[in-house]
Amino acid sequence: MVSYLTEELMAQGHDVTLFASGDSRTSARLVPVTPRAIRLDNRCRDPLAHHILMIEKVFAQQDRFDLIHFHCDYIHFPLSRRSHTPTLTTLHGRLDLPDLVPLYREYADMPLVSISDAQREPIPRANWRATIHHGIPAGIARLYPNPGRYLAFVGRVSPEKRVDRAIQIAHRLGLPIKIAAKVDAADREYFEDVVRPLLSDPDIDFVGEIAEEDKDAFLGNALALLFPIDWPEPFGLVMIEAMARGTPVIAFAGGSVREVVENGVTGFVVGEISEAVRAVERVSSLDREAVRTEFERRFTADRMARDYAELYARQIEERARRACEPASMT
Repeated sequence: MVSYLTEELMAQGHDVTLFASGDSRTSARLVPVTPRAIRLDNRCRDPLAHHILMIEKVFAQQDRFDLIHFHCDYIHFPLSRRSHTPTLTTLHGRLDLPDLVPLYREYADMPLVSISDAQREPIPRANWRATIHHGIPAGIARLYPNPGRYLAFVGRVSPEKRVDRAIQIAHRLGLPIKIAAKVDAADREYFEDVVRPLLSDPDIDFVGEIAEEDKDAFLGNALALLFPIDWPEPFGLVMIEAMARGTPVIAFAGGSVREVVENGVTGFVVGEISEAVRAVERVSSLDREAVRTEFERRFTADRMARDYAELYARQIEERARRACEPASMT
């Protein structure tokens, strides 16, 4: 998402500096923090160390920027509070954790962006400045009007993503399912104990983590995307990735799902496996061209970048106005 936003901001004429790994491909001015992405670096044992180094590099150059936009959770808050440069933080993860309540109470002054309205619910009194839904470049995906006869699952193999539900839905329908999913180290035990025993069925094609260039055909040729989550999903990028190809989404209600999927237009929102089965049986009644049109209306990277640019301008103006206000007398 940071890459999509950076490239669209550049295309719209903004001057962007990106702090990221040295192997990043970007049109922006790149300030490398590590030689390569730490998620792909088997030698990395302490990711936090690299993030702290990144924060130091950012604030060492803060006078160059009109605004600093963070996507690294809350680790920069102590320095942002003391910075004279306007900042903005987009939160990408779940917020329903008790440990976060006192943190966001302390940093109630930090301007935040949510990626869905649902994401805000655990900390409604935080300093929310906007909800800006994710977007992806329209040009990386094309409409697939004539799908194949398989269901698709894309995501992490983890208890909250419920690939086991997806397999059960496909089994009840007698349909093949293709699973493009990564297995993080934290979820390896779950994969071995719960998921791997389910993969012996010949109708299940477990392809592992999928490359970006392979998503188009994988999602576009699917009859539907299954999104059977069991947690408060902050956004769920794969839902709009499917919609960009005209592929309807069958999603379990939770978190952002009802904000993203328009029931009966871009897919169906369900509450249990039997509902999901019935939804797949009805999926051919949906107009795949209408699914793509709805994506173009709501979830392009162009729209996302324009939303952020408008918010940047408001933040900069607000900081400038406060700086001109006379100090209060005590």
